[in-house]
This record gives sequence, structure tokens and C-alpha cells, in this order.
Amino acid sequence: MQAANRLQKSLKAGNPAYGGWQMLPGTNLTRVLCRAASNMDWLLVDMEHGNISDDSMHEIVAAAAACAVSPIVRVVDGQPWMIKRALDSGAHGILVPVLETVKDAEDVVRSSKFPPMGNRGFEPLLAVEKFVEQHAHGGNVKELSGREYLEQANNSLVIAVQIETQSALEHVKEIAMVPGVDVLFVGPFDLGVSIGHPIVGGKMDATLELAIQSVQEAARAAGIKAGIYCDSGEDAREWAAKGFLMNSVVTDMIGLREMVSQSFSSTR
Repeated sequence: MQAANRLQKSLKAGNPAYGGWQMLPGTNLTRVLCRAASNMDWLLVDMEHGNISDDSMHEIVAAAAACAVSPIVRVVDGQPWMIKRALDSGAHGILVPVLETVKDAEDVVRSSKFPPMGNRGFEPLLAVEKFVEQHAHGGNVKELSGREYLEQANNSLVIAVQIETQSALEHVKEIAMVPGVDVLFVGPFDLGVSIGHPIVGGKMDATLELAIQSVQEAARAAGIKAGIYCDSGEDAREWAAKGFLMNSVVTDMIGLREMVSQSFSSTR
């Protein structure tokens, strides 16, 4: 499983893992996104704010995995049944939004792990095929068995939690220390609004920058990774240089709008 999880491999190696962000349904869109850049390591399937249903999520996860890109599902909330659905689809990891407390982080881990680490129910039929390691020149492939998935899942899935509220920021050091949390992920826009320092004109002020830095420092102290939402490759690279390793590069709706706007501007 770890060999097939491109996001986890990059993070474990201490290398930046760059991702796409899908808010619109459709596996044709998924394949276009995943095949557009050879260095796309992960694709975020956004069920929190995106127009993506449960059945669409299952199909997008399968399409991304088939393109050798790690599918990561942002669930609507940290409820156990939502986490279960995402992981049972074969997602290589989850991103859980709107954490408030250390207990919230502990509950996320509990719902994400099989016993004895957690209480996730066991049913791997849909998940196992999403962890076939891709070979450039074809050849035989071997799917995981259900037993192998059970034995490896606890250590092979990426569990990321968003630090986007004032409460989570105040407890970020303790949240980072929760066993089983792999990534602290920052949404700068949400965090800025939460702490009263919203991003204005595309720029963040010094207070927000310090808050984001505190998340990265908490992750480093706990021996885990930090990630951040970015709208461009330039921003993603800059944050990677600051120690953030799970960084988005483009969101489908933003990228499409910019591409269409740029194309039509040439006609004027």
C-alpha cells in the first residue's frame, strides 16, 4: 500500500507533494487533471465545498488512482460515517475540516484506524484495487488481498486535519501530537477570517503569516508534516521552501475560469 500511495511516499521522503483540487463532478475531468502534469502527486476530492456526491466521490477516487495519482477526500465533517465512506472507497487519505479541539483530532484518528488503534469497520472490497502500484512498462499487477489491506492500512493512509479555526490554532501543538495525525493542513483564507485577519487583495498580513508559521512549527516539533492550500505553482513552491510539503497547486474551478478568461481576452 505504501508503494502505491504517492502522497505518503513523498511526505515520508521529506519531499514536496504537489496536488490538484477537484470541486466539480466527473471522471473525465479527473483524468484530464491527473494526466495534465506528471508531477501531480495527489488530487483532493472536495466533498465539503465541492459539487461532489458520494457516488461521484467513489468514481473520482477510482479514476485518480488509475492515473497513479493519490486520491485524497476532503470529507464534509469529521463524522465517523463520512470518514468510513471516504476510506472504504479506496482513498489514499482524508482531509478533515473545521477542527476545534484535541478531542476532535483524536476522534478523526479513531474513525480512520482499524483496531486496536481505532474502531473503523472492515470491508476492503472497493478499496483494495486503488493500491495497485503503477509500472511504466506494464507487466503483471497484483491487487492487495483483504488481509493485506487490513494489516497495512493503519500505516499507509494519510490522515490530514485542517487548522482553520481560532480554537484549533490555540491548541495546534497538542493536536499535532495526537498519534495517527500525519499532516496539519492550513486554509489561509479560512484561518484568516477565523482569527480576524482575512486575506485582502490576495495578500495576507503579518499576523496571519505568524499564525501559519505556528502551524508549521507545531508540525515540525511533533515530527509530522504541514500542508497549505495554494492557488498557483509559484505559491506552492514558495511555501514548500518554508517547510510545507502537502501543497495544492490548482483548483479546477479557478483554473478553468482563468484559462477561459485568458483565451477570450485574446479575441479583443
